[in-house]
Amino acid sequence: MITVASLISGGNTEQLRGHLARAKANGLTETELKEVIIHLAFYAGWPKAMSAITIAKQIFEGAEQ
Repeated sequence: MITVASLISGGNTEQLRGHLARAKANGLTETELKEVIIHLAFYAGWPKAMSAITIAKQIFEGAEQ
C-alpha cells in the first residue's frame, strides 16, 4: 500500500499498473486500493488521483474477466 501511495503521490503512473496488480495479489482489496487513491486526491492532487483511478479501473476490470 505504501508503494502504491508513493507512486500516486509522485505521479509515477508508468509503474503503478504493476504495483496495483501486485498489491491485489498480496491481499489488498479493490476497496482498500480505491480508498488510498481517494484519500491521496486531497493531498497529492486530483490530477494524480484521476490518473491513478484510470489505471486502477483497467487493472480491476482485467481481474474480473
